[in-house]
Amino acid sequence: MNTLDLVQHGPVIPVIVIDRVEDAVPLARALVAGGVRVLEVTLRTPAALDCIKAMIAGVPDAIVGAGTVRSIADAQAAKDAGCQFAVSPGYTPEIGRACLDIGLPLLPGVSTASEVMMANADGYRFLKLFPATAVGGVNLLKAFASPFHDVVFCPTGGITLETAPQFLSLPNVKVCGGSWLTPADAVRSGDWARITQLAADTHKLRA
Repeated sequence: MNTLDLVQHGPVIPVIVIDRVEDAVPLARALVAGGVRVLEVTLRTPAALDCIKAMIAGVPDAIVGAGTVRSIADAQAAKDAGCQFAVSPGYTPEIGRACLDIGLPLLPGVSTASEVMMANADGYRFLKLFPATAVGGVNLLKAFASPFHDVVFCPTGGITLETAPQFLSLPNVKVCGGSWLTPADAVRSGDWARITQLAADTHKLRA
């Protein structure tokens, strides 16, 4: 799989922080029921890898990847867990090449022109702009469009349901990442219907 294939499944990739393994399968099912199949589970909690394994085993329609991949060890753990892709908050050639070596499609994070060029040098042309809003958001992506005319982006970080359409309207934005699809209070209370509705609402964001 190429990470650019992920954009075929809708305009938003949920950025998921999950603490309890028992929430993993119902959460994934709720998102898939709303038409969101690509799930980025961040490696920010001790339960993350077990949650990933549970989602892969229990929700075959989901396309599950690991986010917050910060090291070669993280990449290998994601691969071993069965992830179909990985997402990193930044970019180093070591991580980029390690993912190529183990056959793990990577969506690398960048926030500067130099990082874009580093990722490009290793063959990556679909990149995550992170933290998107903090580093310049829509204006930065517009500025990148000319010098990096052959690069497309998934902006993530600080994007909301209200601001997502501004990003998705840009020609060099294929999809955006959002944490609003899985509110912590909804996950804690098991309000899966709310999460399904939030997922369904994403399909109205791109005209």
